[in-house]
Amino acid sequence: MKIGVLIMLAMVALFLTGTATAATEQVLIRHFQFQPAEITINKGDTVTWMHPGPVSHTVKFADSESPILKNGGMYSKKFDQAGTFNYECGIHPYMKGTVIVK
Repeated sequence: MKIGVLIMLAMVALFLTGTATAATEQVLIRHFQFQPAEITINKGDTVTWMHPGPVSHTVKFADSESPILKNGGMYSKKFDQAGTFNYECGIHPYMKGTVIVK
């Protein structure tokens, strides 16, 4: 009986102490658009922008900007605070996107 209770308590402890892992979401830069243009993530997640095309782009937020992304370039940003974060391409400001962090 005692062993059964101990096993059950150990299982409950493992369940309660499980850690959530941060995710990495991807945005494709293609045809002068961010795809998807709006993405919703959780606090602690990372977004990676991937650019397979020949035209240079950047990912520009109010407080930061990626280096120039050329063919095959990638840029990642971790989001630790909840909120709505709008961004654009610093070279082509009509290209716009939004990251919503829950």
